[in-house]
Amino acid sequence: MLKEFKEFAVKGNVVDMAVGIIVGGAFGSIVTTLVSEVLMPPLGLLLGGVDFSNLYIVLKEGAKAGPYSALIDAKAAGAVTVNYGLFLNSVISFLIMAFAIFLLVKAINMLRRVEVPQPAPLSSKACPYCLSSVPLKATRCSECTSEI
Repeated sequence: MLKEFKEFAVKGNVVDMAVGIIVGGAFGSIVTTLVSEVLMPPLGLLLGGVDFSNLYIVLKEGAKAGPYSALIDAKAAGAVTVNYGLFLNSVISFLIMAFAIFLLVKAINMLRRVEVPQPAPLSSKACPYCLSSVPLKATRCSECTSEI
């Protein structure tokens, strides 16, 4: 079992997977920043100045009674909230990341696609009697003189 694990670890699959996880984590933080700092502010502005990160529902008031001007104020007061705006940000981040990964995989698959060479057209056939090579248009075998 130790030998199999060593072969698995040295084969390169583990290293490739580790690099993928590290790059994926960095890519995830880039997409999260893109969504929260670049895409959501203009989208919120188009929807009447809504800040998606501050969309929440108060389930239970905190020590200081509401209304709260922002999610951070509600959390500071100890209120119990459902933060659906943060959930929307996460869903949008996921969709963008999934689409980017789809495009990356599609590009890699296109690079991996190898054209299968087409076989050359036949210029001869085998004689059914002596199995020697005979031109396609021949009516008689040149070796055994049989009619084809």
